[in-house]
Amino acid sequence: MLSRSIFNTAARFSAIPARGYATAFNSATVQGAPTSVFAAKKNDRGNYTVTLIPGDGIGPEIAESVKQIFKAAKAPIEWEEVEVNPIIVNGKSVIPEKAIKSIKKNTVALKGPLATPVGKGHVSLNLTLRRTFNLFANVRPCVSIEGYKTAYDNVNSVLIRENTEGEYSGIEHELVPGVVQSIKLITHEASERVARYAFHYAKVCGRNRVTAVHKATVMKMSDGMFLQACREVAKDYPDVAYDEDLLDRVCLRMVQDPAPFSNTVLVSPNLYGDILSDMAAGLIGGLGLTPSGNIGRDASIFEAVHGSAPDIEGQNKANPSALLLSSLMMLRHMSLDSVAQNIENAVLSTIAEGKTITGDLGGKASTTEFTEAILSRIK
Repeated sequence: MLSRSIFNTAARFSAIPARGYATAFNSATVQGAPTSVFAAKKNDRGNYTVTLIPGDGIGPEIAESVKQIFKAAKAPIEWEEVEVNPIIVNGKSVIPEKAIKSIKKNTVALKGPLATPVGKGHVSLNLTLRRTFNLFANVRPCVSIEGYKTAYDNVNSVLIRENTEGEYSGIEHELVPGVVQSIKLITHEASERVARYAFHYAKVCGRNRVTAVHKATVMKMSDGMFLQACREVAKDYPDVAYDEDLLDRVCLRMVQDPAPFSNTVLVSPNLYGDILSDMAAGLIGGLGLTPSGNIGRDASIFEAVHGSAPDIEGQNKANPSALLLSSLMMLRHMSLDSVAQNIENAVLSTIAEGKTITGDLGGKASTTEFTEAILSRIK
């Protein structure tokens, strides 16, 4: 098993500050790269206000775990809790204005899982949030966790996914009965923006290669435009190697041996990134151990990407790890590195010990017991 701090990968590179995967999240614009700007200011109590969206199903339970651990670690965070249950305005499903104002004001949010009924015409709240705040880049690190055995012990991948268009643009209609057309929207502007962010991220976090993942062999115009934008941006980063590979081939290579991707940032259009990042999560044990950050120019939302698990809602069985690990990305985004490290050490050592872990990790502990074990390790 690789010995590492999973959100401090950059510390292994002497020329890079030990700021973790989120290093690039708190950087100013570089060569026109539209990166997130953390604009919040401390209040008169010396704390930052962060929007908290507990979410559905097990969301409130795992959010409560995060709140307890942050309090024990003396994180200078005050939570502003909001709901994002959709309301209808002018015939359209929108997020409540209170939630929008909170995220705009605070610029940083932590979000639990949100449920969207399948195939019933409901708009995904996750997609709505990304569009509302123009969260153009989804960052998904997947790293093997010591003490949790999987078929692989050398996973250390980072995938940056364009987050606003592609097949997820939601443009579809029925041409004639029985024939539905779905339109994949790709723009040079969005492709260039996420490509520049990926190169910037690679440079700052000490990864020496960016690989654009595509299917331009079939979608010659749309994926071709994405590749064109990546190639143009690559010229601005001569110190970062650049190559391209097909989605299916990347998937095959990664499940055969994930090690060659350890120094690479994978960048892709929306749908491919969704597929590839979930596959990579499977290599380390699933979405319950996978953090995620959605990065925009004016706001960033960190989230647990697993489902709302209504089958165990209220049963004190949920694993809060994904939301906790996402909260560490959030803390480092806010330059609260020492607090993040304290919590990270407590979380990972609890999992590594294996005595007080939840059922999905192979243990028998409740959410409360798992949280208490982490709390006992907070310094």
